[in-house]
Amino acid sequence: MKRILASLLMVALPCAASAQSPSAVRVDASPVLASYPAEGVVEAVHSATLAAQTQGRILEMTVDAGDRVKRGDLVIRIDAAAATQAVAGAEAQVEQARASAINARAQFERTQGLFEQKFVSQAALDQAEAGLRAAEAALRAAEAGRGQATVARGFASLAAPMDGIVARRDAQPGEMAQPGRALLTIYDPTEMRVVADLPQSRLEALRRGPLSARVEFPDSGRWVEAGHVELIPTADPRTHTVQARVGLPPEYAGVLPGTFARVHFATGEQSRIGVPPAAIVRRGEITGVYVQQAEGSFVLRQVRLGEALSDGRIEVLAGLAPAESVATDAVKAGIALKRGVAR
Repeated sequence: MKRILASLLMVALPCAASAQSPSAVRVDASPVLASYPAEGVVEAVHSATLAAQTQGRILEMTVDAGDRVKRGDLVIRIDAAAATQAVAGAEAQVEQARASAINARAQFERTQGLFEQKFVSQAALDQAEAGLRAAEAALRAAEAGRGQATVARGFASLAAPMDGIVARRDAQPGEMAQPGRALLTIYDPTEMRVVADLPQSRLEALRRGPLSARVEFPDSGRWVEAGHVELIPTADPRTHTVQARVGLPPEYAGVLPGTFARVHFATGEQSRIGVPPAAIVRRGEITGVYVQQAEGSFVLRQVRLGEALSDGRIEVLAGLAPAESVATDAVKAGIALKRGVAR
């Protein structure tokens, strides 16, 4: 009976070992879409900063960062007492100028009648006409001043210029608003893009074909095809870089401005060696893969990795040669190695 059990155990062990042996995939250099990675940040295509255009104390701010607003919503109210007084003063100047203009016209008409009767000289008529023109010009200037004062009073109430989300609030009720001071920033979340800086040395390679790119969000592991790629036709004289604007599709409208992203700009096809992400072992600062030997066993070998390829594999820069095979699942290969199935 013991000999029968021993025989069954010897048969079962190879079967179990075979069931636990990790699968392998042949590594070959294959043509993939090569790319150049550049780090960037997400920003809104449309954003607006509301700034004070009049002086006064901030009475009310109806929204805070993160709030949604509609175009035309009242978001900031500034004390308009000084502006109201300026309008009243402008109204008084208009009335004074109008009275002066009426008097100047009457004087001109009297002088004109006397001139026709030969009671005054041509010089007196010219002087009366000049006085009328000056009075009428003063009236127009006063009316323009009243219009400016009225517009300035309107600056005391600030409305949202677009539908969007409040990105930041740079003031609080009770503070003093000065002309030019930023108070509120609003952005439209429906159109977002990634902005990245490219060195001038990379422009020639990018311009050989149609501009295309893929955007990677490392924090979440998400990838997305860029909607469009635009290169700004000017370079920064200090950094010698050119800004690239990469549009995001509508389904990524929820990405927050300022989010870190990595843009992979397509530079053409190249032959590269790559392995599946599941085949990679990371132990501290060591990165490796399980390489299959001629007899079928696996050994852990350190490799140097590159960027993610367009087909989902991870590029291997050093440590592997074409025609070698690696375990497709590093976890299973490691477990099998510890159990003695692979060594």
